[in-house]
Amino acid sequence: MMEMAGSAEAPLVEVPLDDVLHGAARDRPEPGAACTGRPAAQTEAPRRVAYLTNVYPKVSHSFIRTEIAALERQGFAVSRFTVRRSDQPLPGAEDRAEAERTFGLLDNATGLAGAVAACFATRPRASWRALRLALRVAGAGNRLRGAAYFAEAALLARRLEREGTRHLHVHFGTNPATVARLVARLAPVTYSFTVHGPDEFDAPLALDLPGKIAEAAFVAAVSSFGRGQLMRWSDPAHWSRIQVVRCAPDAAFLAEDACAGAAPEVPRFLCVARLSAQKGLPLLIEAVGHLARKRQIVLDVIGDGEDRAAIERQIDRLGLGGSVRLRGWAGPDTIREALKDARAFVLPSFAEGLPVVLMEAMALRRPVIATAIAGIPELVDDRVGWLIPSGSVEAIVEALDAACQASPETLRAMGALGRRRVLASHDPDRCAAGLAELLVPLT
Repeated sequence: MMEMAGSAEAPLVEVPLDDVLHGAARDRPEPGAACTGRPAAQTEAPRRVAYLTNVYPKVSHSFIRTEIAALERQGFAVSRFTVRRSDQPLPGAEDRAEAERTFGLLDNATGLAGAVAACFATRPRASWRALRLALRVAGAGNRLRGAAYFAEAALLARRLEREGTRHLHVHFGTNPATVARLVARLAPVTYSFTVHGPDEFDAPLALDLPGKIAEAAFVAAVSSFGRGQLMRWSDPAHWSRIQVVRCAPDAAFLAEDACAGAAPEVPRFLCVARLSAQKGLPLLIEAVGHLARKRQIVLDVIGDGEDRAAIERQIDRLGLGGSVRLRGWAGPDTIREALKDARAFVLPSFAEGLPVVLMEAMALRRPVIATAIAGIPELVDDRVGWLIPSGSVEAIVEALDAACQASPETLRAMGALGRRRVLASHDPDRCAAGLAELLVPLT
């Protein structure tokens, strides 16, 4: 297939947006035609939509599960697809149940090969054009990656036509949005995608973010900051299709009986984050080291990642074995209990979108310490915690110290306002209703 891809071809023809949205481009499959080699289903469930993401389910992606569940309460039938399965444990029963409902595109090599063959047999021109696009967006020297994108899209197009699904929604504007863009070239399917950041904003041109926006039915940003970044990298003619659709915490965090009580006397703090460079954990560890010289302080870190060994060495070097505990990945029940035992939640990130974990902490009436980056200031200010500059150990030390010294009344007032703020702007059903308005005309 790679040799054939290098043969002489007419230039890639970009499909006009109206044709993409209505499935009417000259070389697109007609409704009921096929990449599948068989007719599309004659009946289809009302308001059917498919979801695709890179890795699903995943502990850190619980907001996707929450969104899907809320859409199902809105009357949608939702099919779940993932490019690949998570290699992390799934401690939560809900995530394990989602794994059973989710189809993995890379799980079946035979299915991928069969879908590619069916597409080329039934829609050769559309397939060649889609393959050329896949190779182009994958970049020079990444022909294998481009071929994988195409194969995934072919299999997904086949599945969607079989079940009669006409719209595909994607979380993350990285490779799953590329696959969705290809699906729209291979089947009468429109696509949309939610952008979280920071990955999309770190490499907008390499990811061809302008092209993905141009061909999408709509694009959802999780914050106003994110919408501005998407507008920055798209044609002004496409700005109207970029909407803010906020994410929401799991409903279990919003239940009144889940709320944390009074802050504990012991100055215990909690951080839930992947142990990677963008989360700024070494600065937090250093800040705890400074405070530990003059007062008792405890930090629990829930999460894991590629920087764990380096962080463990830092903890040993600073003699903080009794003050900092790395607890690894944990499910939502464990996170809720840890928040109840914490005086405040802290997240010292260098790069973010708008972290759902901040919403979870605030929903449980816990003040938060967070860096003033990306969409975070749209949720956090000095009335619900401490908003600090990114990259400053001194600022983290000051915020931790202030939280240690804050009166119970101050912490209680911060927590109460934080919860009200989350309930007002990040309720799952309210957020899903906004998304549903965008999806209904496409399903």
